[in-house]
Amino acid sequence: MTYEVVVEPTGAVVTVEEGQTLLAAALRQGVWLPFACGHGTCGTCKVQVLEGDCDTGDASPFALLDMEREEGRVLACCALPQSDLVIEADIDVDPDFAGHTVEDYRATVVAIEALSPTIKGITMALDRDMAFQAGQYVNLEIPGLGATRAFSIANPPSRPDTVELHVRRVEGGAGTGWVHDQLQVGDSVALSGPYGQFFVRRSDVKDVIFIAGGSGLSSPESMIADLLERGDERQIHLFQGARCLDELYHRERFEQWAAQHANFHYHPALNEAPSCGSWSGYVGFVHEAAKTHFNGSFAGHKAYLCGPPPMIDAAITALMQGRVFEADIHMEKFLTAADAAEGNTRSALFKRI
Repeated sequence: MTYEVVVEPTGAVVTVEEGQTLLAAALRQGVWLPFACGHGTCGTCKVQVLEGDCDTGDASPFALLDMEREEGRVLACCALPQSDLVIEADIDVDPDFAGHTVEDYRATVVAIEALSPTIKGITMALDRDMAFQAGQYVNLEIPGLGATRAFSIANPPSRPDTVELHVRRVEGGAGTGWVHDQLQVGDSVALSGPYGQFFVRRSDVKDVIFIAGGSGLSSPESMIADLLERGDERQIHLFQGARCLDELYHRERFEQWAAQHANFHYHPALNEAPSCGSWSGYVGFVHEAAKTHFNGSFAGHKAYLCGPPPMIDAAITALMQGRVFEADIHMEKFLTAADAAEGNTRSALFKRI
């Protein structure tokens, strides 16, 4: 059985298969709806059902409140139509968004590398090219789990036949546990993409600050590589945070980029000073390293943040105190199922982000 969904105010019509979410159907048919996490935790894809019946699915109670459910609001990434629908969406497409159609792919694992004690780099060859914007992510199917997990793409779009992922082991996490303990070179996996609204706004000529923590480095690495490959002349600053030296992965790569490109600047920061005393870089949290470098003033910059929720929230506060405002801050929070259960899904400082 299929259902027809009319999307107001554009009037676009989406055909939704039984058991398919509104968002999945729309993205596969080239109809853009606002979204971010794609897993019912952030609330970005919230739409109003004007006519028809719809199951809210697995939407987080923190992202979709009981009052909103009673008013007929649903999250498009979780909503399952039960009849033909008319919905209203807050459609405000960013002019820099390419809007590549989401498709399903098969991929073969060609390399697995230990990037840090808790993070593995997974390189996969796709069965055909995927067009994507640097900063977007894919949904990887986890065998036996009956679900997917979202991982950001670490390679630049100039390599459309490849997907590189940085996967941090989450304690007790079924998806990341499978990647770390069972996935092998030569395995065939299913994934879909590209997803997400985290990408460089190339039409804005402001200098760029990237702040990344842990495996949140994946998106900025793709975005920076893309900018440098394109010969972008803006000043680009990467602040990479890690707890200890063993977790500060790809350091040599970024140092090499900084030596090759006069407009790229690399600023690593460690939460803990190495006991061996061999570290001469910044010791402290990554947002503090950014504040120190810029003397607390970030005016005239565009900022991209990627990492765990506490890092994101601390960085947002530092940037806003330093005269960077909402329109110039873009972020990708790395959320686990535990984060969603605890309601740690979005910053209270923002309505749009």
